[in-house]
Amino acid sequence: MQTQDIDYRADTAMRGYLAFDEAKTGRRPGVAVFHEGLGLGEFAMARARMLAGLGYVALAADMFGDRRQARNLTEVAKLVGDLRAKPETLRGRGHAALAALAALPDVDPGRMAAIGFCFGGSVVLELARAGADLKAAVSFHGVLTTRLPAVPGGVKASILVLTGADDPLAPPEQVAAFEAEMRGTGAGLAARQLRQHAAWLHQPGRRRFDAALRALQRTGRPALLGVDAESF
Repeated sequence: MQTQDIDYRADTAMRGYLAFDEAKTGRRPGVAVFHEGLGLGEFAMARARMLAGLGYVALAADMFGDRRQARNLTEVAKLVGDLRAKPETLRGRGHAALAALAALPDVDPGRMAAIGFCFGGSVVLELARAGADLKAAVSFHGVLTTRLPAVPGGVKASILVLTGADDPLAPPEQVAAFEAEMRGTGAGLAARQLRQHAAWLHQPGRRRFDAALRALQRTGRPALLGVDAESF
């Protein structure tokens, strides 16, 4: 497996992390991985490597610029809050990551997906709302509300949303509102509520991410990492 940093531009300089199996030939599906509120770090990079091991070309995207990392919750709140207050900027940075991935010679731009965790989950949903050319969009306990709702016929991706039943970031009324928003677009949507707070899905010191996904697989959806080969 080969990994490397990849620089691209949005409204500022971005530095992502690319993972792929150099032994494979021909174009293959590309998956963008969007990080949680702390910034692009080892968690999202590890997910990219796991996806590369499954045969995808994976780009762990940078949403804060220059691979900036938040040092505390105050910085998380500012970095995330500033972007959520400017959805055009947020979407622009997400689109820039997708464009960088699609431009790679090993990627089939007609077979792209995006997954995201917490803040990154909301990024994925914003991209889907904006009509990004994705086969699949998967949000792990992302915020479901938006300043720019999707328009009828505007969503191209099949969407999988995973939330915790007691997750304060996705209370029942917001889940219902999101489902209604997606129904209004005609988008394919699968929503799953897990019976515990969704944050443990990616906390390695608590319940392991892999164990959570094995449990999800037993429901018949989704495949590993939320990216089902049938989507492509």
